[in-house]
Amino acid sequence: MGTGEPVLLVDVENRVATITLNRPEARNGLSRALMYALWDAVGAAGDDADVDVVILTGTDPAFSAGVDLKEVAGEMPPSAPDRAPGEGPERDTNGLFRFLPVIDKPIIGAINGVAVTGGLEIALQCTFLVASERARFADTHARVGVMPGGGMTVLMAQTMGLRRAVEMSLTGNFLSADDAFRLGLVNHVVPHEELLPFTRGLAADIVNNDPGSVRRLFQHYRQIANAATLDEAHLIEGYMAETWQAGVSHVAERRADVTARGRSQTAGG
Repeated sequence: MGTGEPVLLVDVENRVATITLNRPEARNGLSRALMYALWDAVGAAGDDADVDVVILTGTDPAFSAGVDLKEVAGEMPPSAPDRAPGEGPERDTNGLFRFLPVIDKPIIGAINGVAVTGGLEIALQCTFLVASERARFADTHARVGVMPGGGMTVLMAQTMGLRRAVEMSLTGNFLSADDAFRLGLVNHVVPHEELLPFTRGLAADIVNNDPGSVRRLFQHYRQIANAATLDEAHLIEGYMAETWQAGVSHVAERRADVTARGRSQTAGG
């Protein structure tokens, strides 16, 4: 790749922003410039009134091999000047190092290849994941001799279960796409050439729903994920249901579309 190529690509179409990590020669290693560009692009998509869903993927052959250790170690000069607090990826007040800013729209990770260490943490910070058959997942922090801080031990254990997460972190072994699906890390595994078309289909399903309801439900799922007890989670849902104001005429307008979609998705089932 020539030096003039941008490290990140953004395409907005049909209310879906597709953001692509674009350092294939470095297996989409997270240089400072790429991390800043990713932060800015996700934030811009969150603010864009013409975007309802974000898809995050990488230029083949990798999704991301993680933080660029050559830059971290000083073997190469910084790819971008340091930013002030609040202007880029940083540790949140809850301790999580956020590679992605919090936005009120779902981020679907389309994992096209290896997602390792920091690359896996970025994937875990997405709303949910679709994997190519070529995807591979690993936590290699222990192999490198550094500690995770981007949610690896928390989000991976929450997704896959504690014992599976411990095994991945302590061994550094790779997980195949099929095993990632079996363990609940990814929602779907598809042939490589179908990754983006399939993911865009899921995004279109979201876009075609009532946008206000989608964002309120998304906010709700974030709230219940932080609930201390099952009773608290039920109370949060009950409060949402009792306080949600949906226009009757608006619901009526959407009923025919909902019925048609339901019939198309269950036909032949």
